Amino acid sequence: MNNNNIRAMIGGALLMLSALATVFAAQPEPMPAEHPNLQLISVQTEGSGTDVILIPGLASSREVWSDLASRLQSSHRVHLIELAGFASTPAIPNPDGKIIVPTADAIAEYIDTQHMKAPVIIGHSLGGEVALMLGARHPDEVGRLMIVDALPFYTLMIDPAATSKTASQRAGASRDWILAQSPEQFAAFQKTSITRLAKTEAVRPALVAAGISSDRKTIADAVYELMITDLRPELGQIKAPIEVVYAYDSLFGVPASGVEAMYRQAYASAPDIHFTRIDDSFHFVMLDQPERFNSAVESFLND
Repeated sequence: MNNNNIRAMIGGALLMLSALATVFAAQPEPMPAEHPNLQLISVQTEGSGTDVILIPGLASSREVWSDLASRLQSSHRVHLIELAGFASTPAIPNPDGKIIVPTADAIAEYIDTQHMKAPVIIGHSLGGEVALMLGARHPDEVGRLMIVDALPFYTLMIDPAATSKTASQRAGASRDWILAQSPEQFAAFQKTSITRLAKTEAVRPALVAAGISSDRKTIADAVYELMITDLRPELGQIKAPIEVVYAYDSLFGVPASGVEAMYRQAYASAPDIHFTRIDDSFHFVMLDQPERFNSAVESFLND
């Protein structure tokens, strides 16, 4: 699959991920003061039973998981994560610009403080990257991983031959471009980009609104880090089985076989992995095809 086809399929998703958000009204649980790393995340818990941690994507609210959480809470204790600076969760000082690495560490610490035994981790988009990092760098903390429409190295969608080094220039330009936009340009960008990320028109206004409410620097720093982070060399360190759920739609402009090949090649070094494709969906699989997605999750949990 050549670069032009990949660009057509993704539709500029690396830059447009800043629109991935919804509004969530519930108040998160306060993080203990004696664990300052936990200020990087806010968490709401629902239900009781086997622990499942849900991690949303770039600038996304935990509300993207609301339908799934309502189904799981009768038999699972669901931990809905939201990252500082995204959607309704206030940003915190972050002089070094790191988002993904400290978030993975914070979730590992949260697992410890809550005395969880190998919880299931489900992450979407940037949240999928966090989930992979958690599995690779804290392998004993994780029971199973579901990665939703995410790659271990996002810049592969633009350049299949990319490396972290070659991606840095493009990543820096993307970060600077996001920061340089006026409020009006940024709002227009959200509205335009979300049409490529959510196929279901009814969910788009909330996604755009919370994207706009997210902290701009946090978004820009996260985009930069996402674009230069290549977790492929670390996949072999993951002990947990991995389920990759990815979207496909004919509007991508490439055959389904090409998308499948991209995912399988990217995850080739993972020792225990399975792939599930959900058709007629854009990036927000859980919103575009909630019944199929929830069914995939239930099969994953009950396997």
